[in-house]
Amino acid sequence: MADQEEDFSSLPLPDRFSHKNWKVRKQGYEDAAKTFETTPDESDPAFRPFLQDSGLWKGAVADSNVAAQQDGINALCAFLKYGGQQACTRSRSVTIAPIVEKGLASTRAATKQSALEALLLYIELDKSDPIIDDLLPSLSNKQPKLVVATLSAFTAIFHAYGIKIVDPKPVLKALPKVFGHADKNVRAEAQNLAVELYRWLREAMKTLFWSELKPVQQQDLEKLFETVKQEPPPKQERLLRSQQAAVEAATSSGQQDAEVDDEVEEEQPGEIDAFDLAEPVDVLSKVPGNFHESMASSKWKDRKDALDALFAIVNTDRLKDGPFDDILAALAKSMKDANIAVVTVAANCIECIAKGLRHGFAKYRSRNMAPVMERLKEKKQSVADALGAALDAIFASTGLSECLEDILEFLKHKNPQVKSETLKFLIRCLKTTREAPSKPEVKSVAEAATKLLAESVEATRLAASEVLGTLMKIMGERAMGPYMEGLDESRKTKIKEFCDAAEVKAKDKPKPVAPPPKSAPAAQKKPGTKKPALGAKKSAPRAATPQEEPAPPPPKTATKTIPSKLSAPKSLVPPSKTGLQGPKKVPGPASTAPSSTQSPRRNITPQDEDTAPIPSKLSRGLAGRPLARPTDTSASTAEPVAAPLAPQPPAVTPAERLELTDLRSEKEYLVRTNEDLRTSSAKLQSQIHELQNQNAQLIEDHTRDVLSIKAKETQLVRARGDAESAEGQCQRLGRELDRLKREMKRLESERSPGGSIYRDHEKGGTSSESGRNVSGTSERSASAAAAAAAEREKGQGEKSLADSKEMGYQRMARNYAVSPSEEKENENGGVGEKAGRSRSPVKGPPAPAPAPTGRREVSGEGESWKRAAEVTSQLRARIELMKAKQGLTKR
Repeated sequence: MADQEEDFSSLPLPDRFSHKNWKVRKQGYEDAAKTFETTPDESDPAFRPFLQDSGLWKGAVADSNVAAQQDGINALCAFLKYGGQQACTRSRSVTIAPIVEKGLASTRAATKQSALEALLLYIELDKSDPIIDDLLPSLSNKQPKLVVATLSAFTAIFHAYGIKIVDPKPVLKALPKVFGHADKNVRAEAQNLAVELYRWLREAMKTLFWSELKPVQQQDLEKLFETVKQEPPPKQERLLRSQQAAVEAATSSGQQDAEVDDEVEEEQPGEIDAFDLAEPVDVLSKVPGNFHESMASSKWKDRKDALDALFAIVNTDRLKDGPFDDILAALAKSMKDANIAVVTVAANCIECIAKGLRHGFAKYRSRNMAPVMERLKEKKQSVADALGAALDAIFASTGLSECLEDILEFLKHKNPQVKSETLKFLIRCLKTTREAPSKPEVKSVAEAATKLLAESVEATRLAASEVLGTLMKIMGERAMGPYMEGLDESRKTKIKEFCDAAEVKAKDKPKPVAPPPKSAPAAQKKPGTKKPALGAKKSAPRAATPQEEPAPPPPKTATKTIPSKLSAPKSLVPPSKTGLQGPKKVPGPASTAPSSTQSPRRNITPQDEDTAPIPSKLSRGLAGRPLARPTDTSASTAEPVAAPLAPQPPAVTPAERLELTDLRSEKEYLVRTNEDLRTSSAKLQSQIHELQNQNAQLIEDHTRDVLSIKAKETQLVRARGDAESAEGQCQRLGRELDRLKREMKRLESERSPGGSIYRDHEKGGTSSESGRNVSGTSERSASAAAAAAAEREKGQGEKSLADSKEMGYQRMARNYAVSPSEEKENENGGVGEKAGRSRSPVKGPPAPAPAPTGRREVSGEGESWKRAAEVTSQLRARIELMKAKQGLTKR
């Protein structure tokens, strides 16, 4: 056995990895892990066999022996830890599936931990996408323990690296299927994963899968989320290899620990928006084909319906970028609509498009922002809220610098409502921006807000104070000090109160100023490195012996003086910083000399004496300079630094000074011209806005006048119709009146022969009867006359007369029955009737005497009343028939 073990240990590691004996494999895994730990770097030859044949790791991770498998996974972790990114990319494709199936689902806790560590190392060395893609299919495995192990691995990965390193969208999309699993352990582990994701994503995670869960599951998760809401925001616990290198580089470069921590905190994700998780939706293909025709309709209802349909389409978390020019142009035009309902829906559509496109909306900002701000004059709160939300969405898609020009322009608007709403929008911009404004922007905003402090409207003054307070919160009191001068103490106190209460996201301006002092020492090192060159040049006379090779000796003296002149300006670099900038430009031709001396300076660092060629290079580089300066300085070789001080002042010639003066005056002229042009442009812009406002007001007045004119015309047409109908009615009534008059005359003429009977009866009866008897008698006479006229036309005079007499007797009987106390008067009336009956046969054939019949009817009241009713109905029918015939004859 000892011989066999010695033989096994002498085998190469790849052979031992594939050996049939599990003990040999186990020992090979252990030896490989120790070998990897002792390697100096990633390029060690020990990694080469395993990089060339990555299949060795597949067998090691999925070893049939659990003890050997544990050591195999440990060896893989050592290989990844010390082998670097190349070890990760070469072995990743063959090891992830065995790790999930054999490692994460192992019954040994140590094996599970090693398998999870291997997955984390794969992500640490490269990126997480390949690992997540290989793990997702395991969620559909038939074995519940594999699904549970995979979900647990996902939870550990997100807990270690966070959502910035690991994309949560693929996992969120798979959660509904896991929550519907039949195994309770799977559902419980899915809840743990959902809670871990909620630590990072908060409410934004619900947009992807929440609606697919059952209500009971939603309630259970809400209870678990309540405990997470009280926890502080999570941080990335494990850094990638690239992040570790960045931190080490920052630490080695001299940065403080606090600055390194700030950089790490900047990398930590803040509140996640649903936009980052949502998939882009193509809404342009869903817009109705008649959208623009409906928007051009004269009916506001059609325009509002078209905008409602568009709002239902674009109201999504993320939109796919496309040509929205025509749609946004129509929405900008709708801002001038006379109907505020149309304006409100159009503002909501602009808000949804801006939120859905984010930075893709920046190219449409100039077209839509000004119309929306112009409509801020509406005082209705619902309209103002919709317009403000649209402006906030536009700002979120661009930035403060892009929107500031329009904001400052509308702060000069003549409408106080527009000023107030614009100030509120500016306050929201300052509070939400993540980049502090530049000094020119701070100046323009502060000056505009200071002017608005003198407005007559209280809301405008308060909003201007809040703008200054929010700006002070961002820039600091020192930066805002010049703009606070001249303000009274009450306003300063108000501004400071707003400053204390403001919550901003932008960083203070002084923080980015810290790096420049760090660059200053680096700049000071350069003159320090040039100082050894002075010593080298001073030692040039000692090195004159090698340069005795050139024939003429005078150049040697020149070479001694020239280095001193070149080295002097280097020593005078710090003083020249405080002087004019012009002298620095004059020795430009000599700047080639230091560049030529840099490489010899590196050779000087060992402090050798072989620096004699330096003066020769300098003499060749300055061969074109005049010879007067070397001759002047040849006498003062003992003090090489004092000689160059004399030529420095006349470095700027009078011509150059004159040219500099001309350039300055020209610059001032251009600056004044630019300011004048800006002022004129601002004036013209304000005039344009005023004209646009006047035009919009005129359009509104014209629309109102047209509507009122149309209403008046409608009323006039109705009045004319009523007048015509009334006139026709009057004419009909007049004709009816004429006809009635003619009928009365005809009846009177026809009644004249036998009218005395009825008149005598009226004289005898009505004189003593009451008002009711008088009316009854008059009815009886009129009915008798009408019946007589009708019977004559029909040729039935006898029957009609008999009926009329009978009617008269019936009425008399009624009178007798109603008022028996007036018997005497009724008897007189009866005599009159008898007289009438005695004379009635003159008109027609004789009729039987109705007196006895009338007496019988008086005695039998029941039969008389029935007979009277029948006679009355017959008489009415005949009268109507007579009237109808008379109308036909007239026509």
